[in-house]
Amino acid sequence: MASSTSTIFLISASSKRPRKPNIWRKCLSMVKQHKTRFYIFGRCIHMLLCWKDQDGHYYD
Repeated sequence: MASSTSTIFLISASSKRPRKPNIWRKCLSMVKQHKTRFYIFGRCIHMLLCWKDQDGHYYD
C-alpha cells in the first residue's frame, strides 16, 4: 500500500511543476519538417527534369 501512495505523490508533485519548453524537441521537429520539404522539392524537380510524353520523347 505504501508504494501506491508514493506513486500518487510523485504524480501529483510532478504535475504541479511548470513545464519548460523543450528546445531540442522543437529543433528536431523543425529539422524533420525541412527534411520532408526538401525531399518533396527534390522529387518534383526530378519529375520535371525527366518528363517525357506518351511516345517516350523527352522534353528539353
